[in-house]
Amino acid sequence: MKHVWHPLIVGILALGLLLTTGSTIFAHQHDIHKEKKVGILLVAFGSSEASAQVSFENIDRKVKAAWPDTPVYWAYTSRIIRHKLAKQGKHLDSPAMALARMADDQFTHVAVQSLHTIAGSEYHDLGRVVGAFRSMGVFDQVIQGYPLLATQADMEKAVEALFDIIPAERKQQDAVVFMGHGTHHPGNAFYPALMFQAQQRDPLVFIGGVEGYPEIDEIQSWLAEKKIKTAWLLPFMSVAGDHAKNDMAGDEADSWKSILSEAGIDCHTIMKGTAEYDSFVDIWVSHLEEVLHHFE
Repeated sequence: MKHVWHPLIVGILALGLLLTTGSTIFAHQHDIHKEKKVGILLVAFGSSEASAQVSFENIDRKVKAAWPDTPVYWAYTSRIIRHKLAKQGKHLDSPAMALARMADDQFTHVAVQSLHTIAGSEYHDLGRVVGAFRSMGVFDQVIQGYPLLATQADMEKAVEALFDIIPAERKQQDAVVFMGHGTHHPGNAFYPALMFQAQQRDPLVFIGGVEGYPEIDEIQSWLAEKKIKTAWLLPFMSVAGDHAKNDMAGDEADSWKSILSEAGIDCHTIMKGTAEYDSFVDIWVSHLEEVLHHFE
């Protein structure tokens, strides 16, 4: 059975390697004056779908436009995605390796911005890695930014962003169904909470999860109760990757489009991730800005 290294262990090993190779960059060496050097680490779950890269490119462009003089690094939390990309000749760091690399590049202050949608297991795993680097004194400061949905203000902005991307062709009697990833983590509560707030404006807007409540079966039953004939399906994920292509818009019998079509609902699919829209990216950027303010 192949052993899977926890990212925190990888980071500790990476730091040990830097120490044993004679690196003199660490913050605990107070006798060495280090000039302040601020860096940004953007951390996403990741995607191996080529079409999904437009989302990451949009985030990268927005961040670099806001802070043109601050170096930007990237990391993916998904080991599976990193492994797939490596086979394609594209190498992405884990968060631990990226932070070790930034330590070696002599950054003193690092803003680690999560590009996750909610504070689920991936977000909290990232927090443990960041916490380990903080406790080891590798940087003067290393702070993790909130995901897309973390505060009530985020929820209100997200509702506005959701309504901004509803297709203009959608008729008043058509349902709009957003597909999030979903999780068994308690952070999944953000999805139904966001749907509740969206439905205060439009009761035919629904938000579900591939792997969390509400699932497509619940949504299908709600659409049946309202005698919905047409539904628009959109990803509520940063990228329109594998889940959007297959679980939402695929031709397999268990895709959301197939399940709703089988129930007699005419489905229209939109294949754009939330990070392709500036209205969503601006929320992540606002969290990054909060972190960078701590360094001033």
